[in-house]
Amino acid sequence: MAKPETPRLISPRSQSRRYAALALYQWRLTGDDPMAIKRHLLDDPKWLDAVAASLNGVSDEDELAAEDRFNFNVELLDELLNGVPTHIDAIDAQLDRFLDRPISQVDPVELAILRLGAYEILFSDNIPDRVAINEAVELTKLLGAHEGHKYVNGVLDKIARRKAGDMDRKL
Repeated sequence: MAKPETPRLISPRSQSRRYAALALYQWRLTGDDPMAIKRHLLDDPKWLDAVAASLNGVSDEDELAAEDRFNFNVELLDELLNGVPTHIDAIDAQLDRFLDRPISQVDPVELAILRLGAYEILFSDNIPDRVAINEAVELTKLLGAHEGHKYVNGVLDKIARRKAGDMDRKL
Protein backbone atom coordinates (compact mmCIF):
# COMPACT_ATOMS: atom_id res chain seq x y z
CA MET A 1 0.00 0.00 0.00
CA ALA A 2 1.40 3.39 -0.98
CA LYS A 3 2.22 5.81 1.78
CA PRO A 4 0.29 9.11 1.60
CA GLU A 5 2.39 11.95 0.31
CA THR A 6 3.56 14.27 3.07
CA PRO A 7 3.17 17.94 2.21
CA ARG A 8 6.59 19.52 1.87
CA LEU A 9 7.48 22.38 4.13
CA ILE A 10 7.21 25.76 2.49
CA SER A 11 9.52 28.55 3.59
CA PRO A 12 7.90 31.68 5.02
CA ARG A 13 9.26 33.74 2.11
CA SER A 14 7.85 31.31 -0.47
CA GLN A 15 4.49 31.32 1.30
CA SER A 16 4.54 35.15 1.20
CA ARG A 17 5.06 35.01 -2.57
CA ARG A 18 2.14 32.60 -2.89
CA TYR A 19 -0.17 34.93 -0.99
CA ALA A 20 1.18 37.92 -2.94
CA ALA A 21 0.54 36.19 -6.28
CA LEU A 22 -3.07 35.50 -5.27
CA ALA A 23 -3.56 39.08 -4.04
CA LEU A 24 -2.04 40.53 -7.23
CA TYR A 25 -4.26 38.28 -9.31
CA GLN A 26 -7.30 39.55 -7.38
CA TRP A 27 -6.02 43.14 -7.73
CA ARG A 28 -5.89 42.75 -11.52
CA LEU A 29 -9.38 41.31 -11.71
CA THR A 30 -11.15 43.55 -9.19
CA GLY A 31 -9.04 46.69 -8.94
CA ASP A 32 -9.21 46.41 -5.13
CA ASP A 33 -6.27 47.82 -3.19
CA PRO A 34 -3.69 45.04 -2.65
CA MET A 35 -3.29 45.98 1.02
CA ALA A 36 -7.08 45.72 1.48
CA ILE A 37 -6.87 42.26 -0.11
CA LYS A 38 -4.11 41.39 2.37
CA ARG A 39 -6.27 42.58 5.28
CA HIS A 40 -9.10 40.39 4.02
CA LEU A 41 -6.69 37.46 3.81
CA LEU A 42 -5.60 37.95 7.41
CA ASP A 43 -9.03 38.89 8.81
CA ASP A 44 -10.91 35.89 7.45
CA PRO A 45 -9.55 32.77 9.19
CA LYS A 46 -11.72 30.33 7.21
CA TRP A 47 -10.61 31.78 3.89
CA LEU A 48 -6.97 31.88 5.03
CA ASP A 49 -7.24 28.25 6.18
CA ALA A 50 -8.62 27.19 2.80
CA VAL A 51 -5.99 29.10 0.83
CA ALA A 52 -3.10 28.00 3.03
CA ALA A 53 -4.26 24.38 2.95
CA SER A 54 -4.57 24.30 -0.83
CA LEU A 55 -1.19 26.00 -1.28
CA ASN A 56 0.42 23.52 1.11
CA GLY A 57 -1.11 20.43 -0.47
CA VAL A 58 -3.35 19.57 2.48
CA SER A 59 -6.56 17.73 1.63
CA ASP A 60 -9.99 18.89 2.78
CA GLU A 61 -10.11 16.11 5.39
CA ASP A 62 -6.84 17.15 7.03
CA GLU A 63 -6.36 20.07 9.39
CA LEU A 64 -3.72 22.68 8.71
CA ALA A 65 -1.81 23.63 11.84
CA ALA A 66 -1.99 27.31 12.80
CA GLU A 67 1.79 27.61 12.57
CA ASP A 68 1.59 26.52 8.91
CA ARG A 69 -1.26 28.91 8.17
CA PHE A 70 0.64 31.88 9.55
CA ASN A 71 4.06 30.68 8.39
CA PHE A 72 4.77 33.58 6.06
CA ASN A 73 6.99 36.66 6.07
CA VAL A 74 4.73 39.68 6.59
CA GLU A 75 7.48 42.16 5.63
CA LEU A 76 8.02 40.47 2.27
CA LEU A 77 4.27 40.25 1.64
CA ASP A 78 3.95 43.98 2.38
CA GLU A 79 6.92 44.82 0.15
CA LEU A 80 5.46 42.86 -2.76
CA LEU A 81 1.93 44.21 -2.36
CA ASN A 82 3.23 47.78 -2.17
CA GLY A 83 6.09 47.46 -4.65
CA VAL A 84 4.36 45.84 -7.61
CA PRO A 85 1.55 48.44 -7.84
CA THR A 86 4.00 51.30 -7.22
CA HIS A 87 6.29 50.16 -10.06
CA ILE A 88 3.64 48.63 -12.33
CA ASP A 89 4.45 50.89 -15.31
CA ALA A 90 8.16 50.02 -15.24
CA ILE A 91 7.41 46.33 -14.65
CA ASP A 92 4.93 46.16 -17.51
CA ALA A 93 7.32 48.05 -19.81
CA GLN A 94 9.96 45.39 -19.18
CA LEU A 95 7.46 42.58 -19.62
CA ASP A 96 6.23 44.11 -22.90
CA ARG A 97 9.77 43.91 -24.28
CA PHE A 98 9.92 40.14 -23.85
CA LEU A 99 6.34 38.89 -24.13
CA ASP A 100 5.26 37.23 -27.36
CA ARG A 101 1.76 38.73 -27.11
CA PRO A 102 0.09 41.84 -25.73
CA ILE A 103 0.11 41.94 -21.95
CA SER A 104 -3.72 41.92 -21.97
CA GLN A 105 -3.62 38.44 -23.53
CA VAL A 106 -1.37 36.87 -20.88
CA ASP A 107 -3.15 34.47 -18.53
CA PRO A 108 -4.10 36.53 -15.43
CA VAL A 109 -2.48 34.12 -12.96
CA GLU A 110 0.73 33.98 -14.96
CA LEU A 111 0.70 37.76 -15.36
CA ALA A 112 0.47 38.19 -11.58
CA ILE A 113 3.44 35.83 -11.18
CA LEU A 114 5.41 37.54 -13.97
CA ARG A 115 4.85 40.93 -12.32
CA LEU A 116 5.92 39.54 -8.96
CA GLY A 117 9.08 38.00 -10.41
CA ALA A 118 9.91 41.06 -12.50
CA TYR A 119 9.48 43.28 -9.44
CA GLU A 120 11.95 41.16 -7.47
CA ILE A 121 14.47 41.13 -10.33
CA LEU A 122 14.23 44.85 -11.05
CA PHE A 123 13.67 46.39 -7.61
CA SER A 124 14.72 43.94 -4.86
CA ASP A 125 18.49 44.05 -4.64
CA ASN A 126 18.48 41.70 -1.65
CA ILE A 127 17.00 38.84 -3.73
CA PRO A 128 19.27 37.16 -6.31
CA ASP A 129 17.73 37.07 -9.78
CA ARG A 130 17.97 33.27 -9.94
CA VAL A 131 15.99 32.99 -6.70
CA ALA A 132 13.30 35.36 -8.02
CA ILE A 133 13.04 33.34 -11.24
CA ASN A 134 12.97 29.99 -9.45
CA GLU A 135 10.28 31.17 -7.02
CA ALA A 136 8.17 32.43 -9.93
CA VAL A 137 8.61 29.15 -11.81
CA GLU A 138 7.55 27.14 -8.75
CA LEU A 139 4.53 29.41 -8.24
CA THR A 140 3.53 28.92 -11.86
CA LYS A 141 3.80 25.15 -11.52
CA LEU A 142 1.44 25.38 -8.55
CA LEU A 143 -1.02 28.01 -9.79
CA GLY A 144 -0.53 28.48 -13.53
CA ALA A 145 -1.49 26.69 -16.70
CA HIS A 146 0.14 23.45 -17.79
CA GLU A 147 3.64 24.24 -19.09
CA GLY A 148 3.16 27.91 -18.14
CA HIS A 149 6.26 27.71 -15.97
CA LYS A 150 8.42 27.46 -19.10
CA TYR A 151 6.98 30.71 -20.42
CA VAL A 152 7.45 32.48 -17.08
CA ASN A 153 11.02 31.19 -16.85
CA GLY A 154 11.86 32.42 -20.35
CA VAL A 155 10.42 35.91 -19.88
CA LEU A 156 11.96 36.49 -16.46
CA ASP A 157 15.32 35.12 -17.59
CA LYS A 158 15.37 37.66 -20.41
CA ILE A 159 14.54 40.48 -17.98
CA ALA A 160 17.35 39.35 -15.66
CA ARG A 161 19.83 39.12 -18.55
CA ARG A 162 18.82 42.56 -19.77
CA LYS A 163 19.28 43.98 -16.27
CA ALA A 164 22.70 42.32 -15.97
CA GLY A 165 23.71 43.68 -19.39
CA ASP A 166 22.61 47.17 -18.40
CA MET A 167 24.65 46.93 -15.19
CA ASP A 168 27.73 45.72 -17.11
CA ARG A 169 27.51 48.71 -19.45
CA LYS A 170 27.39 51.08 -16.46
CA LEU A 171 30.69 49.72 -15.14
